[in-house]
Amino acid sequence: MAFETVNPTTGQSLKTFSAWDKEAIEEALQQAQESRFVWAARPLSERCRLLEAVAQQLRERKEDLARLITLEMGKLVTEARAEIEKCAWVCEYYAEQAPRFLADEMIESDAGRSYVALQPLGTVLAIMPWNFPFWQVFRFCAPALVAGNTALLKHASNVPQCALAIERTLLEAGFPPGVFHTLLVTSAQAAEVIADPRVQGVTLTGSEAAGRKVAEWAGQHLKKTVLELGGADPFIVLADADLEQTVPVAVQSRFLNGGQSCIAAKRFIVMEEVANEFVARFRASLEALRPGDPLDEQTTLAPLARLDLREGLHRQVKVSIEQGAVAVAGCQPLPGPGAYYAPSILDRVQPGMPAFEEELFGPVAAIIRVADQAEAVAMANASRYGLGGSVWSRDVSWAEQLALQLQCGAAFVNGLVKSDPRLPFGGVKCSGYGRELSWHGMREFVNQKTVWIK
Repeated sequence: MAFETVNPTTGQSLKTFSAWDKEAIEEALQQAQESRFVWAARPLSERCRLLEAVAQQLRERKEDLARLITLEMGKLVTEARAEIEKCAWVCEYYAEQAPRFLADEMIESDAGRSYVALQPLGTVLAIMPWNFPFWQVFRFCAPALVAGNTALLKHASNVPQCALAIERTLLEAGFPPGVFHTLLVTSAQAAEVIADPRVQGVTLTGSEAAGRKVAEWAGQHLKKTVLELGGADPFIVLADADLEQTVPVAVQSRFLNGGQSCIAAKRFIVMEEVANEFVARFRASLEALRPGDPLDEQTTLAPLARLDLREGLHRQVKVSIEQGAVAVAGCQPLPGPGAYYAPSILDRVQPGMPAFEEELFGPVAAIIRVADQAEAVAMANASRYGLGGSVWSRDVSWAEQLALQLQCGAAFVNGLVKSDPRLPFGGVKCSGYGRELSWHGMREFVNQKTVWIK
């Protein structure tokens, strides 16, 4: 199998890499194993210093790295720069907070002294997606590495250059060889890596189907897992919402990264009495979205990452329309080269339609009209996913009460659902389990060891 960089803007093949053979995989696994204990024994202050050096490297190389992201998966270059900056932030955050997060936790008991020591698990395999090719990796590896773990990365097959650039960035910042290693391996080979006793844990960000497979593989070998999977996030608009503030955020949340985000708002659940105005304002905002070369600063709508992804999205849209959804805008691929899809609105979406039941990974907004707040919450929770959600209202206290009723890992009131190094991130139901970021994410891949002394 080959790993190929195909520019989604032009369809041009840019570079191809061969999948590793068994010898290369064995070498990486053994190097990680040999580095594991040496790295864990390094002073925490030194690991923090190296993480700060990574942040500096990211900022110094921001333009080149952002361009690489855009060429490989089509993200707007302005958004790609922001992604690199966010990676630098998460490195600085954990470099600053790790001494506090990893400190012994003293607990009173029948011992003379008892406490919980946080020690690294060992080597953790990360299986990561293409949509945020740097951020998804760094939000895992910054806490895992500073905690003393070593890391292996199996990245998405369409972003091999980003995967290799991440490893190179860490090496140039001073990380010892073997502490972080990119593996160019297939999914079948990844299963073999999970089974290897030199790997102690697995984290995956990706589709629900991929999560089920990884959980199965890891479960067979009793490996700790963290899964961050798909989402169909509800965006609840109450009758008293300030639409001048709400609609711009709704558009941003749906069309950021070309709509290819697990925590993008995907189901807009709107009170019937304001639904017509909300849809009209939303549609007017789409006229400002300009498809074009994502390296052009003036472009505001990027292509999808691959043509097959566009085909899958269009099938979901067509079936939803056949089942009664109303095409208000777009709902078709754009002509010409590249994997472009028109910014789209599907109105009067109902349960049972793909636009309601499935994750639409692209620039399509599904409008669901409801009669009252109880129906809004019921519709929001009538999904197998539970990643994020938001509630929009001038009555913040009441909106907070509704947000607490949402079955999801992150609920926002009058704000864009987003990840933040300071806050735990993850989902429930078929959106996965475990948490990333904050101190909660750091504790996923450490041994929380009880120490009892008389």
